Amino acid sequence: MTYSDDFLEQIRAACPMETIAGNYVNLIRRGRHYVCNCPFHSEKSPSCTIFPDTQSFYCFGCGAGGDVITWVRRMENLEFADAVKQLAEKSGLQVPNDREADRRAQLRTRIFAINRETANFYFRNLTAGNDKRGLQYLVSRQLKPETIRKYGLGYAPDAWNVLTDHLLKKGFTEEELLAANVAHRSNKGNLYDAFRCRVMFPIVDTRGAVIGFGGRVMDDSQPKYLNTAKTPVFDKGRNLFSLNFAKDSSSTYMILAEGYMDVIAINQAGFPNVVATLGTAITPEQARKLTQYAKEMIIAYDSDGAGQQATQKAINRFSEVGMPTRILHMSGAKDPDEFIKKFGSERFRLLLEQAGDAINFRLDRCEQGLDPNTEAGKVQLLKRVVSVLTEIQNPLEREVYLSRTANKWEISKNVLEQQVERQLRSKKHLEKTKEWKGIMEHTVRPEPQQPQSSVHLRESRAEERILCYLLVNPTDAAWIADTLTAEQFVIPLYRRVFSAFQECRKNETAFSLSYLGGVLSDDEMGKISGIPARHRDIPVTREEITDCVRILQEEQHTAVETDDDLLSLIQKKQHPKV
Repeated sequence: MTYSDDFLEQIRAACPMETIAGNYVNLIRRGRHYVCNCPFHSEKSPSCTIFPDTQSFYCFGCGAGGDVITWVRRMENLEFADAVKQLAEKSGLQVPNDREADRRAQLRTRIFAINRETANFYFRNLTAGNDKRGLQYLVSRQLKPETIRKYGLGYAPDAWNVLTDHLLKKGFTEEELLAANVAHRSNKGNLYDAFRCRVMFPIVDTRGAVIGFGGRVMDDSQPKYLNTAKTPVFDKGRNLFSLNFAKDSSSTYMILAEGYMDVIAINQAGFPNVVATLGTAITPEQARKLTQYAKEMIIAYDSDGAGQQATQKAINRFSEVGMPTRILHMSGAKDPDEFIKKFGSERFRLLLEQAGDAINFRLDRCEQGLDPNTEAGKVQLLKRVVSVLTEIQNPLEREVYLSRTANKWEISKNVLEQQVERQLRSKKHLEKTKEWKGIMEHTVRPEPQQPQSSVHLRESRAEERILCYLLVNPTDAAWIADTLTAEQFVIPLYRRVFSAFQECRKNETAFSLSYLGGVLSDDEMGKISGIPARHRDIPVTREEITDCVRILQEEQHTAVETDDDLLSLIQKKQHPKV
């Protein structure tokens, strides 16, 4: 059974690696990752690491590795299809059959085409249509022509079925328009446009495909923003606005803004590393996705009450995936768009540099709704700050915040330390209890290394770095397939993985560990999962991969794989051509 990349992505999104693994073993947080005693071989100290950012695991002891499907396969001794079915049942997803999978794939292709044509229609209507209200609105918001073109902004006409009629003439069916959510059906059975009299923001995925739209009114009418509903290619809880631009930024941090206009204003000011959620609070899947592209988040939400509440929720989400977070403090403006207009991009850059950390933000909010001058207020405040302080893992860092908190609210430092220590002991006791109940131990022999790697050390290292780049940056690796062939790979396993990447590109399928799980054995998945795991602390750049590609292009070796191959090579050397 072959599953679509979309369905496998749904499985991974609905079944976080750390959640599923936590059902079998006791996980211990270490920075952005989790560690545990490996369930696939006997050990006394943890050597298995769970990586929430890539939704994968790897054991540095025995070499086991893969994604959540591989984990369940090995834990439950299941075939790939059975592991997928088990995870689908756990998450409430329905496994498609072959015919249904083909139908869904065809529908997705048609929806992508509809979205592309719709985006072009809105853009032409904005720039060349008779109704200039959309263009006037964007100009009033100080957007430059190049920014409008960059984001492909558009305008939905103030009419009931102009877009619908246009798409039907292009050969799309009514059912396809409804599935793409660019049209609705009235009670009388007639189709009408989903968006009318709104400035339109195409939502583009990391592969450059238009997957949905956001529409904003130009007055005070409600709803202010309207987004595409869930479709076979779009889920607002799994995607982020402007990630297609932000992913290519050289910055180590990313800015999380509250809405489309904030993102565009920040990008126009010279900060491409900015994204926004799509009308909802940030989801666990979005937080995990952002860890793939940045090492730190700066939350730049509005300074009003709703914005501060959203900031707290975002802090919690990023804490769950181990992402360091800072908070932008704006004064004199309610949001980044207004701040940049009033004070300029350089002041905004300074604001980013001065962004405070999430711990201080959470500690400052502990006082909300309380009167620390009363005994009851003081007790409640103490409970809140102790809860925040016990979440700080580094003892030295915890000590700094503990002293600051004690001084700020005139709480006895000794009392605060005692309460924190008590809660830490309680937390440690709970973790120990779970460890005794949860750890499962099995024995497996260490995996053999690739024999060819010792013969062709230079080439095998280059191949590893290339595969690392493919796994970490699959959406930015098409150029490699244009300059390299699978036959140029020395290591047979790496050759097969590169062939799988080429096949994904040919079929416009997402390349991932989940895709490889359907074509590689468990041992092979461990070897491939180990590549990005071992290279995590060594940034892989396009320039380096260009050199690696050149190594494989320059060196033409005969891969010796069998006794027959060896015999043939020896005979050629003994009887050279005259």
